[in-house]
Amino acid sequence: MLTQPLFIGSEIYRGSSYGKKHPLRVPRVSTVMDLSRALGWLPPAQFVNSPRAKPKALEIWHSPDYIAALQTAEDAQHVSAETRARHRIGTLDNPVFPEMFRRPATSAGGAMLAGELLSGGGVIYSPAGGTHHGFPDRAGGFCYLNDPVLAMLSLRRQGVQRIAYVDIDAHHPDGVEHGFEGDLDTVMISVHEEGLWPRTGAVEDRAGGSAFNLPVPRGLKDTEMALILDRLILPVVTAHRADAIVLQCGADAVEEDPLSHLSLSNNAHLRVLRALRPLAPRLLVLGGGGYNPWSVGRLWTSVWGELAGHEAPDRLPPEAEAVLRALSFDGNRHGRNPPEHWFTTLTDTPHEGPIREELRTRLNMLTGRLKAPY
Repeated sequence: MLTQPLFIGSEIYRGSSYGKKHPLRVPRVSTVMDLSRALGWLPPAQFVNSPRAKPKALEIWHSPDYIAALQTAEDAQHVSAETRARHRIGTLDNPVFPEMFRRPATSAGGAMLAGELLSGGGVIYSPAGGTHHGFPDRAGGFCYLNDPVLAMLSLRRQGVQRIAYVDIDAHHPDGVEHGFEGDLDTVMISVHEEGLWPRTGAVEDRAGGSAFNLPVPRGLKDTEMALILDRLILPVVTAHRADAIVLQCGADAVEEDPLSHLSLSNNAHLRVLRALRPLAPRLLVLGGGGYNPWSVGRLWTSVWGELAGHEAPDRLPPEAEAVLRALSFDGNRHGRNPPEHWFTTLTDTPHEGPIREELRTRLNMLTGRLKAPY
């Protein structure tokens, strides 16, 4: 069993970008690494350099033709019209860029290593993970490989049978649902913005009995997320008696994210994390979406602090503040006049509000399934 939480990261994410106009032009994992180290939260003994998954290892779920297409596209920095149509790479969402195979293969390698390291129990954080839209033979939604699926299959290879996958990204995890549809040893819970791409995950969608999908209305605040945690997430995970929990902690549900319309503070994510941690002997926390560099860096660093047992200071020390002041967000209104607290604190002011009836109705639909085998 792991004796302390581990952080899996890599220098490949520093400077790697999907392109100057793509939402993933902003630094994310490197910011979390730098900010954690500036706070004294990431000693060498807790940092694991992520391996790059070998092409053959990725074929545990992805097709050989697709893996070969990714490698060829990285080498040539070009795809044919046929490859673009078949594998959905070389598109605006999933562009050709210099590390387009090596970067996702590194996050996939970290996720698969996490499954091995967690064989006896423990806690691992891999903020580069969470690419939940990848499919066996195609990319989707900025995701070339599906590291949550690969992590869960890695856990299975270590004899970990019952897995709870909880996804609080603003987008529905269509690739993960595809991977574990009908697998009743896996329970999947997704809280995602209704109507947002990929426009899947309706409340009626059970994925063969293994999924609880909760599309939420725009403007979701901390108060409503607390109700979702208490009424849905905790009862379902507890009833499943999971041997491992995988939490996809996408930062795009935070209010300032440019690609979604939810209104959570980063306190909401941390509350979910704290509540889930004692419910299984193994916990793997992944990143996911998040396209505002300050809200991503502050949230994901706070997640590591929570896992590693550190309390966020009321005001960041100068070294940590300098990391956040060095960020920029060109081409977005949030980058023109960022508020001072994005530079000086990690924790947001809570965003409270009323609980809407439409949310209560959907929760009642889902929790009614707990009265019978789901």
